[in-house]
Amino acid sequence: MKAIVIDQYGGKEQLKEREVETPAISAHQVLVEVHATSVNPIDWKLREGYLKEMLPWEFPIILGWDVAGVVKEVGDEVKHYHPGDRVFARPDTTRQGTYAEFVPVEENLLARMPESMSFEEGAAIPLTGLTAWQCLVEIGHIKKGDKVLIHAGAGGVGSMAIQIANSIGCYVATTASDKNDELVTSLGANRVIDYREEDFSEVLENFDFVLDTMGGETLEKSYGVLKRGGRLVSIAGQPDEEQAEKLGIDVSSFWLEPNGQQLKKLGDLFVSGEVKPEVGHIYPLTEEGVREAHELSESHHARGKIVIQVKK
Repeated sequence: MKAIVIDQYGGKEQLKEREVETPAISAHQVLVEVHATSVNPIDWKLREGYLKEMLPWEFPIILGWDVAGVVKEVGDEVKHYHPGDRVFARPDTTRQGTYAEFVPVEENLLARMPESMSFEEGAAIPLTGLTAWQCLVEIGHIKKGDKVLIHAGAGGVGSMAIQIANSIGCYVATTASDKNDELVTSLGANRVIDYREEDFSEVLENFDFVLDTMGGETLEKSYGVLKRGGRLVSIAGQPDEEQAEKLGIDVSSFWLEPNGQQLKKLGDLFVSGEVKPEVGHIYPLTEEGVREAHELSESHHARGKIVIQVKK
């Protein structure tokens, strides 16, 4: 099968197109014929070697964390899926990532794709959608009427988080550039702060929850917009627990746990029209295509998700 691999850490030039052996599956796995995958910031951070202590994988590494496709083969113990089923997932990528024509996925990490969902949309949801869901719902316990701040609302996680929070009935504020004002408003943001013109920490207060997707100074300034008892989850940095204790707020960093049942809930929200992934860019599964996709992701100027089309 065709795959995009890296043989060492480094720049985008390390991404190489190669023919590799199609993976075998275990009794509890299915083999998914990939129609689309996507690029997330963790991909190029891993490629650069920033995460080699946390994720000490062996070369050659196939990157990628999202898959949408069709079940090609099922293991002997698989009970709920059959060849031909349209599925999407955030697989266990410790063995193999998703920049490939076929990917093995554990049955419990799969969800059926709604018939109205395209493969490109399916590939745009798992990592960002599950990240947003787990941060807001599982950790943040947001509820109707809560005031929620989501940083970088036009990005992959941010755009999903706005919609999830909006579906619950929260008041949603977000940071974005002026060119993305219309986009984040259409997703359900009630208040948009143009980060180039306004300092969110000077205009927002008494919020119940903050989702930090930026880290650094943005994370540090976010403590001040929360009311006592408020909660903050960061996917981009390590919050200062000592400072949080002084302010009477709860803070935590986040690492995604793949979950097929939660992914099904996101599929249900897609069907109801409450959540729709913003597919901003599509590239082919080629050496050049994936390199260009990584370059765009590294620029931090991607609008919505960057999708890699594997099969038309």
